[in-house]
Amino acid sequence: MAARMKIAVVAPASRVAPETAEKTRALAARLYGAAAPEIHFHPQCFLSDGHFAGSDAARSAAFLEAANDPAFDAVWFGRGGYGSCRLDAALYGALNGSARKKVYLGYSDLGVVLARLYREGIGRPVHGPMPSDVNRPGGEAALARALKFLVENDAETLEPAARDGKKVLAFNIAVLSSILGTAHEPDFCGHVLMLEEVSEYMYRIDRALFHVTSSAHVRRAAGIMLGRCSDIPENDVDFGRTEEEICRHWCARAGIAYLGRADIGHDADNKVVPFGGAGAHVA
Repeated sequence: MAARMKIAVVAPASRVAPETAEKTRALAARLYGAAAPEIHFHPQCFLSDGHFAGSDAARSAAFLEAANDPAFDAVWFGRGGYGSCRLDAALYGALNGSARKKVYLGYSDLGVVLARLYREGIGRPVHGPMPSDVNRPGGEAALARALKFLVENDAETLEPAARDGKKVLAFNIAVLSSILGTAHEPDFCGHVLMLEEVSEYMYRIDRALFHVTSSAHVRRAAGIMLGRCSDIPENDVDFGRTEEEICRHWCARAGIAYLGRADIGHDADNKVVPFGGAGAHVA
């Protein structure tokens, strides 16, 4: 009998509720029975330090411990929120050979970590659903998609553009804007760049896309695809343009190809995007 996959869950940003862990394990058991992966939620996930799942030091230590532990096949990020950029920068240089063999799965604020791992050639960074998504409407489908990717490497879980050999990246717009010009910025050259957003005013989406598309490095991408922009607040003076009109505008200004819509977003339909594409392999 094949060994059960072992997945470590850590929370580099905001706290994970204990019931989320229970729901995640229960769903895995229903999907896979006795062959269900062992999902270990690091105690750090449940810490609380203001906005964060524990102090910066605690979150950094938990991530490093899980990544370097040879017992685990993958690191699954428990929740987004905010805090990933506050991890100790030195931890990336402390990642060992075991860390380089793992899959790292998450999205939203975790784009900071995924980008740095991709830049450093460490493991297989992947945009995709996190345990906290189980609490969304229809969230069990999102978790099932993530588990099918982790356990089965199921191509049906992937965003369609990630299936056909293209080099791809996926980010939240605000998160990507924040890491440009930092040690976390990945190489965009030749990549299809998928972008999504949640809970931002249209004018802020416009401002962030101005910044993103102004980057000389982003302009080396093969093009931009726009995912879903959801829960957009109403402004007291309506911006008067849709998110797609905004994205097309800045792509045209920057000379970046606009490649249409991507099936990603802060929702239960969020698809999986392995950084580098479906053919990318763990180092």
